[in-house]
Amino acid sequence: MKTKLLLFLSALALTACGVKQTREAVATGNYDEAIYTAVDKLRANKNAKGKQDYVLLLEEAFAKAKERDQRNIATWFKDANPANLETIFNTYRQLNDRQELIRPLLPLRVLKENREAQFAFEDYTEQIMSSKNALSKHLYLTSVAALMNGDKMACRRAYDDLVYLDQINPGYKDVGKLIKDAQFKGTDFVWVSTANQTQMVIPKRLQDDLLDFSTLGLNDKWTTFHSNKQKGIDYSYGVSIDFRQINISPERIAEKEIIKERQIKDGVKKLLDNRGREVKDSLGRPIYVDNMKTIRAYVYESTQTKSVQVTAKIDYTDLKSKQLLQTYPLASEFVFQHIYARYKGDKRACDDAYLPNFDRREVPFPSNEQMVFDCGEDLKAKLKAIIRSHKITQ
Repeated sequence: MKTKLLLFLSALALTACGVKQTREAVATGNYDEAIYTAVDKLRANKNAKGKQDYVLLLEEAFAKAKERDQRNIATWFKDANPANLETIFNTYRQLNDRQELIRPLLPLRVLKENREAQFAFEDYTEQIMSSKNALSKHLYLTSVAALMNGDKMACRRAYDDLVYLDQINPGYKDVGKLIKDAQFKGTDFVWVSTANQTQMVIPKRLQDDLLDFSTLGLNDKWTTFHSNKQKGIDYSYGVSIDFRQINISPERIAEKEIIKERQIKDGVKKLLDNRGREVKDSLGRPIYVDNMKTIRAYVYESTQTKSVQVTAKIDYTDLKSKQLLQTYPLASEFVFQHIYARYKGDKRACDDAYLPNFDRREVPFPSNEQMVFDCGEDLKAKLKAIIRSHKITQ
């Protein structure tokens, strides 16, 4: 009984708290907050006596919200500012959505007054359509004007307006075509090229790989990179990858002898004390221990090495003003290393991880071109980081 009483009192306290918060929302003009709370509370057992406060608060909040929205709409119409068209459209939709939120709960009874709660619903279909058409016309005309002007930032704003227009009014005139036009005119196209100031030939496949921006994922909404200039595109910026030095080391084979020693178990032996006598257990039997012995291997290790260092710089240029905006250093190193070995003695003296070296033999050194190309992945990663850190578009 005591537990049931506590549960009842807790539920009562929660209800009182919810009603208080809803009443405060109404008092401070947060009508939609009060409406959402009341509707949520009334979805289950709406006719319960404990829900009456929510019925009355919902009735009050709805009436005040409707009166406020209609008053605001009248003011916006008098102002005749095109900037208010979207707000008018959204407010009419809000008036309608508010009704549709409440409609499934009807009828709602006010028990003390023996009446149904009053909600003055209206059909806003015509107002929503007319305000949507007015907004659509405004967005269309301002976007067309922006695209004719050609200012890049204005075209980007026009793009967002046209996408919104397509969402609220699909199929409106030639909006689909205009969206593509706005995307094109608002995009910064960047031409990326390579230059070679070294005394070596840069492998073509390395240049192609570096300039394959589909693998770098650098294009974004308003920036597109091209490695080949395309007709009909006005490039805003240029990025030049200028190779300055390529240093390739000689092919080297370093040899060294290593002595490996290790103790291994070689059977068992009797345990002897300090005087050389057998140690026995409590039953008089000899005690046996592992017989350890040291094994040795003479390892003759060969290491093939060859390295390459590539240095370059990246220049950012404003192609409109022909001004150099920024220069970044770019460097990468790749080291070829191959280890193989032979041995004399017992190879068990070597660590298990070393044993594969005995199965290897000398291999051909990679060509200089291959060495330079092997720097490619590291160069691409660093190039990507530099381009991402240099924000071209505003």
